Formats: sequence, C-alpha cells, structure tokens
Amino acid sequence: MLNRATFPPVTLSDIEAAHPRIASYVRRTPLARSETLSQRLGTNIYLKAELFQKTGAFKVRGAFNRMLSISGDARGKGVVAMSGGNHAQAVAYAARALGMKALIFMPQSTPKNYVDGTRSYGATVSFVPTSLDGFAAMDDYATKGWVAVHPFNDPLVIAGQGTAGLEILDDAPQVTDVIVSIGGGGLIAGIATAVKSRRPDLRVWGVETQGADCMAQALAAGHVVTMSAVTSIARTLGAPAASEETLAAVKRYVESVTVVSDAEAIAALRLLLERTKMLVEPAGSCTLAAAERLRDQFGPDRHVVLFLCGGNIGVDDLCRLP
Repeated sequence: MLNRATFPPVTLSDIEAAHPRIASYVRRTPLARSETLSQRLGTNIYLKAELFQKTGAFKVRGAFNRMLSISGDARGKGVVAMSGGNHAQAVAYAARALGMKALIFMPQSTPKNYVDGTRSYGATVSFVPTSLDGFAAMDDYATKGWVAVHPFNDPLVIAGQGTAGLEILDDAPQVTDVIVSIGGGGLIAGIATAVKSRRPDLRVWGVETQGADCMAQALAAGHVVTMSAVTSIARTLGAPAASEETLAAVKRYVESVTVVSDAEAIAALRLLLERTKMLVEPAGSCTLAAAERLRDQFGPDRHVVLFLCGGNIGVDDLCRLP
C-alpha cells in the first residue's frame, strides 16, 4: 500500500544532476543568520527559508525532478499522487507547468487551504478515507497507465529534495550542523546525502513530532513501521510509514531523530513569527524546537542551519492553534 519498490541509494551525482535540471522551475530560497535565535541558543543559527519556495514548500524540487524525467511517450494518462498537503500542490503545480494532467488523492481530513491550492493549479482531487487508502488508489491507477509520483519513495524525488542541501553548502560553507524535519524521509535522505557526501564531518539531525514519528518508531524497531493513525498537528509530517530506502539513509547519515511535542512546535512557530516575521508551518518550526532540545550539542563555534521546509498553514488553522 505504501509502494515498497526498492532502488539503489541516491548518490551525490544524482543530486548534482538534478540541480540544473530543475533550476528554471524552482526558486533558490534565501539562507540567513538569525541574531535573535543565535543569542537564544548560544550558537550561530541560520534559517533556510524554504517556505518562500514556489507553492510554499520544498516539495516542488522533487516533483519537478521526477516529472521532467517522464518522456512524451511515457506520460500515459497523466500523473497521479497521494498527499494531504505540500506534495499535492507541488505535483499539481509541476503538472500545469509541464502540460500534464494530474490526479491527486487526498485524505478526507485534509485542510481546506491544501485542497483549494491543489485545485487552483488545475489538478483533479479525489478524497479517500485515509492516506493508506490514497496510496493504494495511487498504485492502482499506476497499473492503468498513469505515472505515479510518490511523495518520498522515489530516487528522483529524493534527489530533487537534495538540491536544497547543495544550496546550503554554497550559501553557508561554514555550516557544521543541519536540522531537518521528517515525514516519510525523502527530504532528509536527499539533504543528508548531499551534505554528508561533500562534507563527511557535517552533522545532520532529524526531527519529528509526537503522533507523526514513523521514522523514530522505525529506528527503535529496526525496520519500517506503519502507524495506524497520524495524530500530530504537523499534518505535513503525516506519512504513515517511512520506506526502506529513507530509513537506510537516516541510519547511514543522521546523528539522531528528536521527537518533539505539538506544543513545542507551536511555541517555536510563534517565536519564529514574532522575531523573524516568517510564518512557518509546524512541520518546519519543529526544527527550532529540536534545536532547543539539542542545545547542548551546539557551542559558540558551531554553525547550525534550521531547514524551514514550508509555510502552508491556513489562516483558520493558525487561529485555532492553542
């Protein structure tokens, strides 16, 4: 149900090839030092503001890298995807840009802003009871001639996400640590592969929220674990399971995965909004919450990048935050 297809590990060469391929379709997002957060944590904190990416999140990187690889003859009936958030909008946006038809399966609990955004790019939305049902429907349509664009279990998607890691190294060559949030693990697999391949001494830290912690559960169990339900407020971290490939990348490259509470992610969201004027969704603000937890790891000589993966939180949801 979660597309257990296996593939060789993504390499630095894959990511370096993806970077120029997608360059004209995505934004090179800013990276800047935060004096406020640096003083607060007693180290040097930098913010990679991927919330200013097209569609408001990093997902377009992987979507374009995957979809640009589809030749005319292989386009079939169009592309099909499953997502309750940022991947849906990314695939819809990329499909419109590339002149392709897109069908997106979305859980019935998907917030309205994601549904409206996905439809605004011209995609057809079909609702399913749960994300597991959506993955099953996506796989079924793939057998009928549609091209499936998986949100994380695809080497081209992972390589596309990894291009953000190349930008971090270019824009902050002094970086010593990168903190990245985890949904299904495609983002951290790509970024970690990119930065560790060029800088083996650099440390990558993962973060999840309670109730959306499939990677932490997989690490504890020693194998992929499928969650029966995702309950965290960080909806865009809501993959019910990692994949064998993303789990392997985390085991190989990532120092640890910190699991923070929703309350910690919300407190970090408020701090980022008040002090940096950036409205980051909980899936991104949790990196600051993790930095607070990990502060003993970072002294004044460290240079820590927080990857703010997206800013697609609806106004109604924002006003309902506790």
